[in-house]
Amino acid sequence: MAAKHIDTVFAERLAPRRAELEELFRSLYGDSPELAHFERVMAKAHADRPADLKRLDTARERDPQWYRRGDMFGMTMYTDLFAGKLTDLAKHIDYLKEQHLTYLHLMPLLTMPHPDNDGGYAIEDFDTVDPSIGTNQDLADLTAKLRKAGISLCLDFVMNHTASTHRWAKAAQAGDPEYQDYYFCYDDRTIPDQYDAVVPQVFPTAAPGNFTWNEQMGKWVMTQFYPFQWDLNYRNPKVFVAMMSSLLHLANLGVEVFRIDAVPYIWKQLGTNCRNLPQVHTIVRMMRIMSEIVCPAVVFKGEVVMAPKELAAYFGTPDKPECHMLYNVSVMVNLWSALANGDTRLLKTQIDKLDALPDNCWFVNYLRCHDDIGWGLDEDVERQLGIDPLKHKEFLYHFYEGMVPGSWSMGELYNYDPASGDARSCGTTASLCGIERAIITHDRPLYERSIQRDLLMHHAMGFLRGFPMLNCGDEIGQLNGWDYKEDPDRVADSRNLHRSRFNWKNVAQRDVPGTLPNRLWEGMADVRQMRSDPCFAPDAWVTTWDAHDDGVLAMVRQAEGRTVLGVFNFANRDATATLDSIEGVSLPRTVALKPYEWKIEVC
Repeated sequence: MAAKHIDTVFAERLAPRRAELEELFRSLYGDSPELAHFERVMAKAHADRPADLKRLDTARERDPQWYRRGDMFGMTMYTDLFAGKLTDLAKHIDYLKEQHLTYLHLMPLLTMPHPDNDGGYAIEDFDTVDPSIGTNQDLADLTAKLRKAGISLCLDFVMNHTASTHRWAKAAQAGDPEYQDYYFCYDDRTIPDQYDAVVPQVFPTAAPGNFTWNEQMGKWVMTQFYPFQWDLNYRNPKVFVAMMSSLLHLANLGVEVFRIDAVPYIWKQLGTNCRNLPQVHTIVRMMRIMSEIVCPAVVFKGEVVMAPKELAAYFGTPDKPECHMLYNVSVMVNLWSALANGDTRLLKTQIDKLDALPDNCWFVNYLRCHDDIGWGLDEDVERQLGIDPLKHKEFLYHFYEGMVPGSWSMGELYNYDPASGDARSCGTTASLCGIERAIITHDRPLYERSIQRDLLMHHAMGFLRGFPMLNCGDEIGQLNGWDYKEDPDRVADSRNLHRSRFNWKNVAQRDVPGTLPNRLWEGMADVRQMRSDPCFAPDAWVTTWDAHDDGVLAMVRQAEGRTVLGVFNFANRDATATLDSIEGVSLPRTVALKPYEWKIEVC
């Protein structure tokens, strides 16, 4: 009877979606027999799905907006840096519950080579937890405990590439033509040179070129990121089906959110820049249909580090959705830009562009994560505002490494390219906001102002459309981990500056009034309290407002006949926001703000 019920549920979900799914599959792969294999993979994954996850599927089908609620509050961390192994992390769930987290993103924890794994983004086995972190059973146990605590687990799905030590890559290197077709392998430079003529380099300094010569195989292999990360060939249907099988396997271990890493890159086509191609959207749409059939509790978060005009496509349409949500990379960058120069015009313009996207577009907002800050600002808007894009970028990355007069920041450059003048920035939120410099120099006024900057950034981020995600340690004022320079396995990657071991000593001070951990801990609680207002409901109206002062960002939220105003002073000076009311939106005429002050008012 139970098996019959399971088959019925699967069939009922598959029936209305099957025609589109098969049409999309054939548009990429023709009449490949892998279509039947794909459908068998889905059926088996559904049959194998644990009963408690099936109950969650049913609940989420009734509440499809669950991830958009105002009480969503996230955190991202490395398992080993936070606690050690998965079993150790499970012992700290009470700490996560203290912060009322509903979403936990663990950095890649699947089997990886050591030490060259790009922070876990080079994966040897997509089905197995890395032994240094735990076992698959440990992961399943953790997700069950997190669900009981009301926390959804997010993992990266690194679908663009595998480690060069993956079993497919090893077979390819051994000369197996079937597995060489899982990648992009060429005998000479003819085709690689054609790709390189139009495909931008991801890391032109740290990992120049898009291909690496493999001596054992005697071929050039596409490696757009690092030489030890081989790009997968999604023109081969076997690759797609195998990767989807692994995704469903992880979903059945209790993963509820998948961050699709580097999704714009997954389809390669000669003669193009291999970014944002239509076939990418075909694949993501198939993934969405697959999850709606097999595991509707699962949602997808896309990592799309692209211009705003490219973002809407990754959400699909209300009738044919793709990603449920995206990382809000562009606003993150503009928040840091506004903080450095005290000018919110670029930030306001960027927020306006994202708020103008359709209602199905939803974002995960953040200040820092495992990665660097890449200064991808809107150069057209910069020019309209009289800002030189290159000079502004150079100002920003030098400011955040503390090399500009008057800078309070302590960070480092990442992937500096002297030829193009491009560079990215590394550092924790607290250190980039000036707290570390203030502590080192015993500068009390700087210390107070730096804490204010840190809290300003978190409150502004929390007011945005979408939901906030903290970088683990931000809640207690974690500073840069300069000791990475003493580790030969880590010293070459300056992103390790903000990938440091979690400071449990600071946690012990979170309840001690006046301490740095206490002030930031209370500040994060204030962000959560702010978001408990009905104006943070999924369907709330959100817009920026003209403050008549370029140093001040003003935003308005409305829902259920209620209006909430947020004003944020990014300038290192006193400011007054002058606000115009319109019909239906009655605002205070003026709001006075001290340097880096914010105010949230119900109007």
